[in-house]
Amino acid sequence: MPVFRLDDRLVFPPVHLAEDGLLALGGDLRPERLLLAYTQGIFPWYAENLPILWHSPDPRMIMTTRDLVVQKTLKKVIRRRPYVLRMDTAFLQVLEGCASVPRPGQTGTWLIPEMVDAYTRLHDLGFAHSIEAWNEDGTLAGGLYGVSLGAAFFGESMFARAPDASKVAYVACVRQLDAWGIGLIDCQVHTDHLERFGAYEVPRLRYLELLKIALDEDTRRGKWTFELDTEAFAASGGEVTSAA
Repeated sequence: MPVFRLDDRLVFPPVHLAEDGLLALGGDLRPERLLLAYTQGIFPWYAENLPILWHSPDPRMIMTTRDLVVQKTLKKVIRRRPYVLRMDTAFLQVLEGCASVPRPGQTGTWLIPEMVDAYTRLHDLGFAHSIEAWNEDGTLAGGLYGVSLGAAFFGESMFARAPDASKVAYVACVRQLDAWGIGLIDCQVHTDHLERFGAYEVPRLRYLELLKIALDEDTRRGKWTFELDTEAFAASGGEVTSAA
């Protein structure tokens, strides 16, 4: 099956040509290319000593914010209010934390300098966001980051340095996205972890249909701040979706 090599032109091959998920290699990580990739159902993958790999897997792992499942044990954790939740206050720290967690089937670091620069630029432009769980002593306990376009959130990675920190951050993120009308979450590839939260696989064609609908909505661009009623969110075990 063909794997296409990208040049300086801002163009990708049709995603149906990615029979095993790998569509192309090479190119660059300038914001225009990254944003174009996300709008076409393509995402980059990084590894040491390899060119950028561009993927569009079939099937695709997704979830909608209304499908979120919060397990009973996690509800108990949320009710204990173990972490302070914030958005977009430590993007680079979250990126570095995520890089410390190996990705499935990947060895070595994927925190290449080009990736740091690329997503930092997307963050500065108001498209990439971090969701953070902080300890009371001011240290970062865990979090996640992703890219937002229209009514879609493209989750990139998450990490935890303390028990359940990334899980609490993820639940809060999904509830806030739902309150904002950002209903589609792209989880990229299957993981048991996200499946327990309600994520599921759909054919690539169906994902592209859902993505097209989501991209018709306005993008919530700029710095994000939680608008959740955090006290009600905690008291309900993560069930409250917006401020009263």
